[in-house]
Amino acid sequence: MVKKEIKVAIIDLYNNEVNEGIRCLKEIVSESNRNKNLIPVNYDRFETRYKDEIPDLGYDIFISSGGPGSPFEGVEQKWEHDYFSLVNKIWNYNQRRSEKKKYIFFICHSFQMMARYFKFAEVNRRHEKSFGVLPFRRTDAGINDPIMKQLLDPFYAADFRQFQVVQKNQRVLDELGGKILALELEDKGKQYESAIMAVRISNEIVGTQFHPEADPMSMLYHLKQDERKNDIIGKSAEGKYLEMLSYLEDPDKLKLTRKTVLPAFLDLAIEELSAKYA
Repeated sequence: MVKKEIKVAIIDLYNNEVNEGIRCLKEIVSESNRNKNLIPVNYDRFETRYKDEIPDLGYDIFISSGGPGSPFEGVEQKWEHDYFSLVNKIWNYNQRRSEKKKYIFFICHSFQMMARYFKFAEVNRRHEKSFGVLPFRRTDAGINDPIMKQLLDPFYAADFRQFQVVQKNQRVLDELGGKILALELEDKGKQYESAIMAVRISNEIVGTQFHPEADPMSMLYHLKQDERKNDIIGKSAEGKYLEMLSYLEDPDKLKLTRKTVLPAFLDLAIEELSAKYA
């Protein structure tokens, strides 16, 4: 029986906070649908953190969003229990199947939740907030990874976080078959460990601490907020703020990440699912 559509679940962890992330995710999924005409690609949004809406395993691809606050604030809450239950179902489903697996991509807040679930690293509070369009570096695994091989070194991405994923557990990564794809640039002169910025657990399961969905319009919205603008200028001077604004129009910076990482993940998933459902 030929499948009539590929179903994408957008898992919204913004907890009803005004954001640009969900708009960007919807646009990227819609672009993938226009690019792939063998099987229609349709999405549904689930407000998991705000309304405890959870997709079932009837979906083929899951994209779990960023969100505000601590990745631990959901402990003992129903939404977190249900969220981890879904991740566990996806993982177990994939372990039992040799084909027609489920795909999931974790972003920022979700990436920290991913680290908590798989236990491949520690999650803790960062020494200071990170915000802006910032440079990161690919690892050897990242340079050869299908979702990151078209990026440059360093590559630039939107980064919003008060928490971080650090102190990798190599034993767990080896057991999972996981690979670290990207790291924070070393902070010269400071004794801070470089945070883990992207991890691939399997062909179907990937996460990034940065926001691969961010586009120039979404970052301009954030950069023009007085609190964020003043924070960047206070830490790094006005020149750094103006430099970040210039990054929005540079085709080799934010625009390259936006058109590369998540679209590549979706395109590969859609191609593999289309072949299996044909």
